Amino acid sequence: MSLTGSFIDHTLLKPDATIKQLDQLCNEAVEHKFATVCIQPCHVKYVVDKYPIRVCTVIGFPLGATTTQTKLFECQQALNDGAQEIDMVINIGKIKDGNFEYVQNEIEQLAKLVHSSGENKILKVIIETCLLNETEKQKLCQIVGDAGADFIKTSTGFSTGGATMDDIKLLRQYSPKNVQVKASGGIRDGAFAREIIQAGATRLGTSSGVALMKDMPATSNY
Repeated sequence: MSLTGSFIDHTLLKPDATIKQLDQLCNEAVEHKFATVCIQPCHVKYVVDKYPIRVCTVIGFPLGATTTQTKLFECQQALNDGAQEIDMVINIGKIKDGNFEYVQNEIEQLAKLVHSSGENKILKVIIETCLLNETEKQKLCQIVGDAGADFIKTSTGFSTGGATMDDIKLLRQYSPKNVQVKASGGIRDGAFAREIIQAGATRLGTSSGVALMKDMPATSNY
């Protein structure tokens, strides 16, 4: 598989991010042909109006503990502003309570909203792997697939850990073939990026996209 910028969601989610930093992110994304820029919802319209790039934003971020109706409202606003990819955070407490039905229903509603808003709209589901046990991760692979989401994603990057090789292998093994895997959190060097791509990740969420491209030339094959 040839590596291109299409693997990378070039990410800026820091709470103190400035417009100057956002402009730099977007210019880098255009230059390196990254899959998306992944930004906070408040910046979506600004970027959509100014840059010829695909825009991803986050919903229920970073804790996932807002109500389903709040997530739906937030998602609809982002779609109205022009977002093309949505990364939602599940309600992790509901998983710990064993209330898998709640989580599946929430994902289903978000997936329906995203997919009905136009062609090529994508929903990614952040499950925060560092807070889950193996059984919960395996169950969520099934839930994300059954609920109609497009990706299962490891991490917000704001919790106790990020993407690991073991988690990428697990998510790829237990997810349906039509569900892709996004690795996020702590991806800062080319060697690790190569390993997780080989393990099955098809998208990398990282703020180190430019450094990774320098470390992983597009002519490399994995």
